[in-house]
Amino acid sequence: MNDDRRRAGRGGSDRDRGRGAPVRGRGGSRDDVGRDERDNRRPPRVPEPPLPEDADAGGLDRSLRSELRTLSKENAEGVGGHLVMVGRMLDAEDLDRALAHAEAAARRAGRIAGVREALGVVHYRRGEWSKALAELRTARRLSGSQHLLPLLADVERGLGRPERALELAASPEAAQLGPAEQVELVIVVAGARADLGQHAAAVLLLEEPAKRSTPKQPWAARLRYAYAAALEADGREEQALEWYARAAEVDALGETDAAELLGRGEESWVVDLGDEEVDDGGEETVDAAGPA
Repeated sequence: MNDDRRRAGRGGSDRDRGRGAPVRGRGGSRDDVGRDERDNRRPPRVPEPPLPEDADAGGLDRSLRSELRTLSKENAEGVGGHLVMVGRMLDAEDLDRALAHAEAAARRAGRIAGVREALGVVHYRRGEWSKALAELRTARRLSGSQHLLPLLADVERGLGRPERALELAASPEAAQLGPAEQVELVIVVAGARADLGQHAAAVLLLEEPAKRSTPKQPWAARLRYAYAAALEADGREEQALEWYARAAEVDALGETDAAELLGRGEESWVVDLGDEEVDDGGEETVDAAGPA
């Protein structure tokens, strides 16, 4: 067999194969076949949930609006609208619709840290710990910020890894947190101690921050509630009731169920527990690592 016939038997000349020459016939060109295969592999487009006219991105946090400016105007408006709806649906406890809007925003702008954070928060609220961890880690990497550290530590608790939560709290990055994030972290660390059966250690962690809290501080209700729960778990029920009352006293937004636990419901009531109005100008840092 001569060289030409051998080349023909292999499906054409070396020169033709090197240029990707199409094979003509009923099957069409190689390009057509490849395009069909790619189309078949491409997942179907997921319809986006509708956006009401008042879903205006102008109501978003300033830093998040700044991130959205890296997108085209049309895309930024769409992504911003979905993020607004994520917040609304979380407030309404409609976690399915919150997820639909968060996923729509992520499909449009998956490289925006605030978008991935929103999706992570939705998974967190749904108790989908592995998905929450992946999204929140991505958001942290994209932003370079440490503000998600308390949430990441709580996700580790959700995954049944309280020791890992304690490691995050003791990391050098934890020292970079602001006052609000430090309080959140100490609440998470106390929870991790409780997960490990170390209830006295949880009480000790929360005691000073709770007693130092003032009604003006936005975290006062949650901090006092956490302290009350730690006292209750440690068998100190009388003190726990006192601190549930202190939590309810400052919980104007209904962040806790302290009033319900005390049987107060939505009645109007006042408890004078001697909280002093002090200047919050100089916030002290909270050591979330606590006792070893």
